Amino acid sequence: MGDVVFDPTGRLAGRGAYVCQDTDCLTIAIDKGALTRALDTPLPAAFLADAASGAIPTLTTEGGARG
Repeated sequence: MGDVVFDPTGRLAGRGAYVCQDTDCLTIAIDKGALTRALDTPLPAAFLADAASGAIPTLTTEGGARG
């Protein structure tokens, strides 16, 4: 498994998920588990802390079997 990182360019290799720029959308995607399902990996505590502080909505997992 790779790391979950914010990717404002949307160009990093790996599995990605797009979330609207509204912070509420990101919060809902996390709370309902949609982001975890889309990325096919659990969200680490550090990522959740960054998201809570108002993060960039384009997300990607780096590494792993897909790149």
